[in-house]
Amino acid sequence: MGFEINRKASLWDINDSLDELAQLAESAGVLVTERIIQKGRNPTSSYLGRGKLEELREAKSELGYTVAIFDDELTPTQQRNLEAVLEVKIIDRSALILDTFARRARTSEGKLQVELAQHQYDLPRLAGQWTHLERLGGGIGTRGPGETQLETDRRIIRKRIRHLQEQLETVRRQRALQRQRNTRNRIPIVSLVGYTNAGKSTLFNSILKDAVVLVEDRVFSTLDPITRGVVLPNGLRVLLTDTVGFIQKLPPILVAAFRATLEELDQASLLLHVVDISHHNASEQSQVVEDTLKQLKLFDRPRILILNKADLVAGESGEGQDNVLDTLSLDEASTAIVSAVTGLGIKELLEKIEYQLSENQVK
Repeated sequence: MGFEINRKASLWDINDSLDELAQLAESAGVLVTERIIQKGRNPTSSYLGRGKLEELREAKSELGYTVAIFDDELTPTQQRNLEAVLEVKIIDRSALILDTFARRARTSEGKLQVELAQHQYDLPRLAGQWTHLERLGGGIGTRGPGETQLETDRRIIRKRIRHLQEQLETVRRQRALQRQRNTRNRIPIVSLVGYTNAGKSTLFNSILKDAVVLVEDRVFSTLDPITRGVVLPNGLRVLLTDTVGFIQKLPPILVAAFRATLEELDQASLLLHVVDISHHNASEQSQVVEDTLKQLKLFDRPRILILNKADLVAGESGEGQDNVLDTLSLDEASTAIVSAVTGLGIKELLEKIEYQLSENQVK
């Protein structure tokens, strides 16, 4: 379900946004049976209007669906109201992204970051998850006298959040020490950024000429950052880092939880912004990445725009390539057209990395 606000300019077409939501749902093992779009001024306290709610109730009888997924982050009140009316599990875009991250996390750090974000998301929504909260309890060994189950659960979750934050702060300090060593050794850091499924990991492997990072045709196939040393053609050694992909409407709590990971970008001498040039939303996806970099205060960081998957675009200068170049107004020196799969343009990309690093006086 999606909400299209009347007369409000939006970067994404509502149908394209729902297509992406469906892809996220399917990657989580959900069978998508129907989509509904609400048009109006603003979402209501139940997110949808009465007519659309009734349409959803009727669809439940016809399709027998058990989960309703919404394309925006719902407030706790909206989620409770929807559950009361529809009597099915309600999931919003943020919860779906968090679930996808939880499925993809492999390292202990990644799992800590996802768990932290999940607890921070769940905390304000606890009140709607219990039907017995008004009954005071004093069970021996379970909770203190006079406490409701809700208060107990909140205390437990807050304690767990503090513990996870302490563990991630330790990871952050360890990363800082490693970066200090790299700075002393004057090793430039080059970080790959891009929209999820843009081909960053494939490009990473292509540059290293080795299958180091898992490559799959699905969103968020790689969550945990990985860094490897690379020697450029001119002999300069750099550290190449592959980072988590971005997506529109990325939950702020997830960005905060992945702070230690995203700080890798802050130390980068050069960013490689990878765009899937074959995607019909290439311009919109690249703008999401640019906006996210601005939020991370990295908008002025030197970077190269990499138009990837050129093998899937007809002609040497397909319409999609022109659209992205026009949108971002980048010149030839800071743009590279490549195919990470075939190796097209990789040599030229490495030369441009050398040029950009020398231009920015990185030695």
